Amino acid sequence: MISFENVSVKYDDAPRSVLRDVNLTIGEGELCLVVGRTGAGKSTLLGAVNGLVPHFTGGTLYGRVTVGGRDTAEHPPRELADLVGVVGQDPLDGFVTDTVGEELAYAVEQLGVDPAVRRKRIEETLELLDLTELRHRPLHELSGGQQQRVALGSVLTAHPRVLVLDEPTSALDPASAGEVLAAVTRLVRDLGVTVLLSEHRLERVAQYADRVIHLPGDGTVVCGPPAEVFRTSTVAPPVVELGRLAGWDPLPLSAQAARRVAAPLRARLAGRTPAPVRPARTADPAAGAGGTEALRARAVTVTHMGLPAVREVDLVLRAGEVTALMGPSGSGKTSLLCALHGSGPRRSGTVTVRGAGGAPGIDPGALPAAEARRLVGMVPQTPTDLLSWGTVRQELAQGDAEGAGSGAGPARELLDRLAPGIDDAMHPRDLSEGRKLALVLAVRLTAAPGVVLLDEPTRGLDRRAKTALIRILDDLAAAGRAVLIATHDVEFAVRAADRVVMMAEGEAVAEGAAAEILAASTVFTSQVAEILPSVGCLTVAQVAGLLNGS
Repeated sequence: MISFENVSVKYDDAPRSVLRDVNLTIGEGELCLVVGRTGAGKSTLLGAVNGLVPHFTGGTLYGRVTVGGRDTAEHPPRELADLVGVVGQDPLDGFVTDTVGEELAYAVEQLGVDPAVRRKRIEETLELLDLTELRHRPLHELSGGQQQRVALGSVLTAHPRVLVLDEPTSALDPASAGEVLAAVTRLVRDLGVTVLLSEHRLERVAQYADRVIHLPGDGTVVCGPPAEVFRTSTVAPPVVELGRLAGWDPLPLSAQAARRVAAPLRARLAGRTPAPVRPARTADPAAGAGGTEALRARAVTVTHMGLPAVREVDLVLRAGEVTALMGPSGSGKTSLLCALHGSGPRRSGTVTVRGAGGAPGIDPGALPAAEARRLVGMVPQTPTDLLSWGTVRQELAQGDAEGAGSGAGPARELLDRLAPGIDDAMHPRDLSEGRKLALVLAVRLTAAPGVVLLDEPTRGLDRRAKTALIRILDDLAAAGRAVLIATHDVEFAVRAADRVVMMAEGEAVAEGAAAEILAASTVFTSQVAEILPSVGCLTVAQVAGLLNGS
């Protein structure tokens, strides 16, 4: 179905090829998982399948890519639309209509599908992706997770023979991600659809893959069975890392498979108490850390089109603390963040932020935008909204200007910690989604306001970049900032958060220490906790510590 023959891709002014001498053959009805670090070339590989590379992105493609017998060099994306469906990292980039129903109808209308068949496909897709109740909702009112499901549905109605999915679950909660992936695997198994799927949250998708395509970052590609590739790859899900540590052979790819062979490991760990995931923080009292209240929300209510999105939520953020805001897609996390930031509407309730010198009672929503940003900074789910300059250098300079005197360090230094090697002369919108996010995070975190709000900050970031982000957030917290992260990334929250607030249907339903809340959850918990529920470990590092006697 898909063939890469000696394919190399080099972008203009780039020092080396992103892909180099790639040879791949992907058969009909295969699900191939594409993995690699941020910037390794995953998006380029996926873009070559439907002709976006090089017809849209520019650069030079050497060799030959064919899909269903069509050469992508001779057929631009519009001539492959009936054959290849693409869902990108940012759903909003692909929307062309106003409502959910219209978006699902657009592709089949453009392909001239018979109206009776068209209606049947739309209804089936609405049901498949649990979108029926959202049929008439405006797209801009949906949560990030709901938008991601609509983007997938708009492609599925065309019944493509090839699906290219770039981080399709990055904005979904674990349950919704499982439902979407189950739908994708049904298309593969029952209809013979070929799927290329790129994802950083490997714990969600590894078990479904027929093969893994690993990009080490030097332009080459390693392809093979999942257990074989993951044994030596630079990226792997926690279940594989645990399997490596325990010496399991073959390596399990799911928590279910791991539990079947984990009894000896559980016996070795029985009766031992693991070290905390996050060591006790040593904050600087002079910087205002140590539990000082930085933000208080009282009875905050937010409505959209008369429907409640947030219901009388009370929340306290303390200086020196990182809090994770978690819950199902559409539970009100983004609406709450926007209300706290002052950029979103509040129907009722109050938000007060500690001002300069500890001055109490300042509502960021009542201040001019520039002044409010110095108190509460926010990075939204769509970070490209904040990119306004023509080069990376100019974006970083803007960050340095806004962050003068904050003590957070130069924006370039923060960017290199998150995603090293980005050229100053590149246009920000030419970066991969992960690198765009890293750039926006670097620019915004340079200002180091007293309260930092991050909405899904790990979309497009690999594990190394997530670890770097955790260190940056820890530095901010140690300097007396309060950090609130809305995320579905459980593995990140386990390592990054001191405290968790869980939301459902617009309400805060649980709050407490991160380790306690996540260990007790049946949905929002780590893969290690699923495998070793009685041991008390949430991470592979904790298991390694017990085995090593520390």
